[in-house]
Amino acid sequence: MLPPLQPAPTEARHEPSPRNAATAAIPVNKAGTPGAPLGSRPPGMPAGMTAAFPVRVLICDDSALVRSLLDRALRGNPGIEVAAKAVNGLQAIEAVRGGAIDVVVLDIEMPVLDGMAALPQILAADPAVRVLMSSTLTTKGAAIALDALRLGAADYISKPTSEEGGNSATAFAEELVAKVRGLGRQSHARRGKPHCGQQPAAAFKLRAASLQRPALLAIGSSTGGPAALLALFQALGNRVEAPIVLTQHMPASFTAQLAAHIQRLGGATCAEGVHGEPLRPGHVHLAPGNHHMIIERRHGVATVALTGEPPENFCRPSVDPMLRSASAAYPGRVLTVMLTGMGQDGLLGCERIVADGGTVMAQDEASSVVWGMPGAVARAGLCHAVLPVAELATWILRLAGRQG
Repeated sequence: MLPPLQPAPTEARHEPSPRNAATAAIPVNKAGTPGAPLGSRPPGMPAGMTAAFPVRVLICDDSALVRSLLDRALRGNPGIEVAAKAVNGLQAIEAVRGGAIDVVVLDIEMPVLDGMAALPQILAADPAVRVLMSSTLTTKGAAIALDALRLGAADYISKPTSEEGGNSATAFAEELVAKVRGLGRQSHARRGKPHCGQQPAAAFKLRAASLQRPALLAIGSSTGGPAALLALFQALGNRVEAPIVLTQHMPASFTAQLAAHIQRLGGATCAEGVHGEPLRPGHVHLAPGNHHMIIERRHGVATVALTGEPPENFCRPSVDPMLRSASAAYPGRVLTVMLTGMGQDGLLGCERIVADGGTVMAQDEASSVVWGMPGAVARAGLCHAVLPVAELATWILRLAGRQG
């Protein structure tokens, strides 16, 4: 039995002079001009006021075009302030040492000092800072971005390409703002600062359940998911007996790299799902980018099927079709875990899981980058537990761990 648990500035108008270009970040004040001290309060905020703190962001990229793109995406969003800009890792380290930075958007490839070399020094300079890696939408970019997560980065975001249209730019801006807000909230929590615009978590009712031993573990995640998944699978090791199916919203160039990183943790075998392959005990079948992954029964054997059906919840892969098919294949014997993510993909699938007698657990708000997907399931009264990642792993092993 599971117990019930409970407006931003514009681009600075000049680059640092050659004399100090390696180490001088570009502070930006409310008017969009250089020169404001990084630790200064917004105009009109009295000393000692702690009612609301904006998320102060450092943009670090050697491209003026990309810095401008990031600045425009963040500008005008309440509770977000671009505090400084940097053109290489050395500048970023110095800006963080100067204080009052909550989130660093950090490019990977830069002159003088690149993002991967700067990352550990940024985290050493201020352990409360959350670092969002900015990577290219390539296999190499994916591998480096996921390596950065193992080194302490909080998340990554893929830069839009010049070939992509306006809808992609809008989606990029929405993703960037959501991640900066979520990571800023986590940074403020580490510092004991109230978050700008923070509201008390909504109350939700948990379900009590007497559970059959699960025959399948199904996991859904999105924004902030890769870091949560790495932490979860590191805690689980290879001790889950049931097959595992996983849908993470990410592009095709990233899913193979995510599978490789999960496998490198030394736990369960993990690979992109292959059409027609049978589900194997303890094996993680990851939905490949741009394909829905569902489960079909063929001659009594549960197998993976990949489809090119239209996106659901604007996503392909989507969590909902995976969960619907999982419940049909294993009625009443699916253990579902919903991790951090924007939107509500997985809500309808969890309704089906619960209606068939399965169990649903969700990541809690405090540890989620975005409490959209898990929050939707919790608020709908579908959850049997809402917990941080480490405690989710404990419950998974109690329910579906290897026996003996």
